[in-house]
Amino acid sequence: MHNRSSIIRKVVYGLLGFNLVLSMAGIALFGFTMVAYHPWVAAQTTVAQSVPGVSIGLGLGLLGTALATAGSSLGSGVALSKTGSAAIRAVTKRRSMFGITLVYVGLAGGIATYGIVISVMILGRL
Repeated sequence: MHNRSSIIRKVVYGLLGFNLVLSMAGIALFGFTMVAYHPWVAAQTTVAQSVPGVSIGLGLGLLGTALATAGSSLGSGVALSKTGSAAIRAVTKRRSMFGITLVYVGLAGGIATYGIVISVMILGRL
């Protein structure tokens, strides 16, 4: 049977893993945007001249999408590293702190979700 600290540790590590996946997705989206749709690069390539839908506005919109996702994911990862370690320390000292610390860890994890929502809203406007 697992004790509470190992269960809490698994929950926190699961949230950290989720944010790591979101961070990697944000970085990949940012890299794709910089390579494929960067406005200054797109203006100089022949692909941008042959495709009528590529413009500076589209490139900046995709750049904003990538920055929103990457920034919120990285910020959420930093917040989770701080709150997760503090939550584990607090729960090991006082078992009654589990519910309160889980709320704080969940709020830190929600930051990445807000960034993805903003990215979807930006993509919907393009």
